[in-house]
Amino acid sequence: MLEGEGSPGTGATLIIITGMSGAGKTIAVQSLEDLGFFCVDNLPPVLIPKFAELIEQSNGKIGKVALVIDLRGREFFTALSESLNYIKDHFTIHCEILFLDATDSVLVQRYKESRRRHPLAPEGMPLDGIKLERKMLEELKNSATQVLNTSTMKPAQLKERIISRFSHLESQMLSVNITSFGFKYGIPIDADLVFDVRFLPNPHYIEHLRPNTGQNSEVYEYVMKWPETQAFLTKLLDMLHFLIPQYRKEGKSQVIIGIGCTGGKHRSVAISEYLGKMLGSSETEAVTVSHRDADRDRH
Repeated sequence: MLEGEGSPGTGATLIIITGMSGAGKTIAVQSLEDLGFFCVDNLPPVLIPKFAELIEQSNGKIGKVALVIDLRGREFFTALSESLNYIKDHFTIHCEILFLDATDSVLVQRYKESRRRHPLAPEGMPLDGIKLERKMLEELKNSATQVLNTSTMKPAQLKERIISRFSHLESQMLSVNITSFGFKYGIPIDADLVFDVRFLPNPHYIEHLRPNTGQNSEVYEYVMKWPETQAFLTKLLDMLHFLIPQYRKEGKSQVIIGIGCTGGKHRSVAISEYLGKMLGSSETEAVTVSHRDADRDRH
């Protein structure tokens, strides 16, 4: 993580938002604006050190800043790494790089839906521009403090993830995001830890429980009543209580925990809700719970 040595003097935070064109940078900056960040779009990287100087001279009046840096300013793009290293060496500003990504196929589809041209292929095929951009951004992606893949996210889900990640940054809490999912729809690609609860008895086979999710009290109690559920939760909580402080110790600012069952509607939802309650009782973590597949139509 790019961070000045010693104790921060201003407590200021600088977020660099970058990544693939079409991956959601506009939504990300709007989300940070909602959190009170002062946002600047398409600032040339060579001006970042001057901007950092203004932040420190504001004496705390400018405490949270987000800068969108993308290939519209590609003639300055190679200066980004040099500028960030300068900030690290000369300022006490806490700096992070948020890199937004998505698969090539998803990006192509988004360009088709928006009828926009890719900035690197104004007269050609979007895929050609996407491949060139991915190659140009490879080194930056490797140096990012957080990479967020938005391929399966709706705009509201991306906004929720951004807010979850950065709303507690000032308190330096570790952000723990617990998300339920269905294996039949794929494993969350940004999960740090994934646990499979398909071994638990399935409420899907109880007719009056089937239409409800694990947030329903009857479904929740059904999942929780089994001895194997209680044994699993005891072991899982013991593991998480060990792992989470280790992540925080290593400077990680967010941990994403995926809990999966077959369809992501019953068992994984109930277990995620339980973990949210238990981990959320800690004053050292900021815990959010989301359910990726609970509302999908099933027949």
